[in-house]
Amino acid sequence: MTLEGRRILLIVGGGIAAYKSLELVRLIAKSGGHAVPVLTAGGREFITPLTLGALAQEEVHEALFDLSAEAEMGHIELSRSADLVVVAPATADLMAKAANGHADDLASTLLMATDKPVLMAPAMNVRMWLHPATQRNRARLAADGVAFVGPGEGEMACGEFGPGRMAEPPEILAAIEAALGGARPGSGPLAGRHVIVTSGPTHEPIDPVRYIANRSSGRQGSAIAAALVRRGARVTFVTGPAVAPRPAGCTIVEVETAAEMLAAVEAALPADAAVFAAAVADWRVASAGNSKIKKTGSAPALTLTENPDILATIARRETGRPRLVVGFAAETDDLLAHARAKRLRKGCDWLVANDVGSGTGVMGGTENKVTLITAEGEESWPRLDKTEVAERLADRIAEALA
Repeated sequence: MTLEGRRILLIVGGGIAAYKSLELVRLIAKSGGHAVPVLTAGGREFITPLTLGALAQEEVHEALFDLSAEAEMGHIELSRSADLVVVAPATADLMAKAANGHADDLASTLLMATDKPVLMAPAMNVRMWLHPATQRNRARLAADGVAFVGPGEGEMACGEFGPGRMAEPPEILAAIEAALGGARPGSGPLAGRHVIVTSGPTHEPIDPVRYIANRSSGRQGSAIAAALVRRGARVTFVTGPAVAPRPAGCTIVEVETAAEMLAAVEAALPADAAVFAAAVADWRVASAGNSKIKKTGSAPALTLTENPDILATIARRETGRPRLVVGFAAETDDLLAHARAKRLRKGCDWLVANDVGSGTGVMGGTENKVTLITAEGEESWPRLDKTEVAERLADRIAEALA
């Protein structure tokens, strides 16, 4: 349990994402930690103190002017007795108060009075997040030492789409563990091991404004990297332009194209293991335009050429090959037949097969259903949150490298 004995002061702001804080409380407890909940007046409009307190098994703190608590300077004690202060959801209002030193309720007063690290998980409408005032406040908070997880990009409760979604509870938990040192390499079953993880899509340019891409969010790759870090591995995370938050505790290498991803992986070698979770584009335009292609009344003729095969290139290296090479197969039909053939064709040790056909919601979603194919046999796992898939795979990798 990476949070064993740790106290997390959890401030729940007033937004629809407040419901996710309930799951976060459960995950903190599962990891051995203890959440001390603070519910704002706005947060009370979305979840009840009874539910929050029952899950936390702790009194819910709401009022700054609580005579019994303040007789003992309760807000000072609350702000300093925890190991970490987490704000989830961190609304635009809470961020503005913290950035500008306002202290007119319990939550903002705690943020002013604390001498402990602060982690915020922003959640708000896309226009509120992109507003210059919010971005100024975020920059000021970051300069003051506040850490952030998210926000992610996706569909909002209001029906709009874009950045502003609160990070998922497992992502916030990983950020909490990283902030408290629970994700530092050097301890755990993968201590001393170096693992490369690829993630997200690649973008292959057609011209300066258009590109070939796919629907990968990068969530599965990010979750795998975070799970490996929690087990003590030194992780090099090579990611395309994904929407998923980058995992804490990794060496992060941002790339755009398949050729850049292969170069980054080769530069990161040697490694004990490599997990190729990225959804790499199979083709690119042979000669991308240097200026925007204009309409001419007929469709432009695009000549495509194959991208380098990153998985096969690394798996078939004669020198410097990682001891364990894990590939992914995203298929829409004949999943197992195609995946078995792919493992042999690519030369990888393991292959994680997942069905991304229409209606599965896997590509770009939060859940996955996979089959792990090895030379010894096959394991079909039930449909799970991508974080849980990552935990299982990380455990198997740790066993294989032991």
